[in-house]
Amino acid sequence: MITVEQALDYVSESARPLAPTQVKLGAALGLRLQESIVSPIDSPPFDKALLDGYAVIANDDAPTRDVIEQVIAGGVPHRAVVPGATINVMTGAPLPDGADAIVKHEDVTLVDEQTIQMPAAGVAADTGILRRGAAFHNGQEVLSAGRYLSAIDLALLAEVGRAEVTVTPRPRVAVLSTGNELVECGQPVGPGQICNSNGPMLLALLESARASTMDLGIGPDEPNELRRLMQQGLQADVLLATGGVSAGVMDLVPGVLQDLGVRQVFHKVRMKPGKPVWFGELEQDGRRTLVLGMPGNPVSTLVSFEVFVKPMLKVLAGGEFEPPQPLRASLTTNIGHRGKRPTYYPSRIDFGTRKEGLPTVETLAWRGSADLAALTRANALTILPAGDYQYEPGTEVDVLTLS
Repeated sequence: MITVEQALDYVSESARPLAPTQVKLGAALGLRLQESIVSPIDSPPFDKALLDGYAVIANDDAPTRDVIEQVIAGGVPHRAVVPGATINVMTGAPLPDGADAIVKHEDVTLVDEQTIQMPAAGVAADTGILRRGAAFHNGQEVLSAGRYLSAIDLALLAEVGRAEVTVTPRPRVAVLSTGNELVECGQPVGPGQICNSNGPMLLALLESARASTMDLGIGPDEPNELRRLMQQGLQADVLLATGGVSAGVMDLVPGVLQDLGVRQVFHKVRMKPGKPVWFGELEQDGRRTLVLGMPGNPVSTLVSFEVFVKPMLKVLAGGEFEPPQPLRASLTTNIGHRGKRPTYYPSRIDFGTRKEGLPTVETLAWRGSADLAALTRANALTILPAGDYQYEPGTEVDVLTLS
């Protein structure tokens, strides 16, 4: 049995970024950009009105101006501004030739439909104008390779006319829940059966991690059917299977995976819950699939996802491998520990309440790895080291926040 740290080293060695690909702009949110974006345009592409008002010559002393034209956004002026004249412009409209300022609509007085009276204080040159290329210019790099694209980045890409970009794609992850005892949610539950909760949980966690998902449903404890479903899952970048990885008669997952050519990297990790976790990799047709078999109890599945799957997905999506980064917190509860494996204990961290500068953390009433209800109250996992001891309130502990 290996340690969590050793297991993470193996995952780090196996996980590699996916090959860059081009995607439509609408599918690029959250993905890592793999090219530098150089603008082919100036922004704005013309001197532009920043407000609704009147384009004027700033040093023109005429107290009133004749309105000779109106220009809306999307239109262009057909006349130039001369002394004693003005053009009514809307926000976003091009600045007419001859004008060097825009006076706000509300700062002038309408003498009649074709004449305005200027404010007594006048207007300074360049007021209300964004000059051509002020935001960025033709040939300027506006986005650097390596950034994860935000909604604002997509807007900028659209502004420079990029309908497609080169990115690291979303990892495609297949999810398979195994066990004869499982039925799909909404179906009748017979004697000895339970609803499949791991599948929906993993699919939601993967969605929040911006992965593309493939739901394989439930696989019975039967080698041929498991083989069929796993063959489908091995077409993805990652296959996550829950259940069937321990040492029981019906724990068939490792054997089926190895029959399919998946090389075992490790099996069993010194951790609680999650000890039976199985990790392997398959090279086929020039591509690699990573496989993680997780224990079937839901808390074990969650802990395995937080500890192993999240760092794996970050690498596949083009980032650096980052092991889980626990925070230090101050316990508010008594908690005892017995055993040779570190325990990831469902807890609730409170960043608003601090003790000696640290957030406080409360360990929750928890009945073991099948106790899904405890997780609904948790937002963190307190990491209790191996050993036999009792922690008192005020003890500093490592805490891993949950997705």
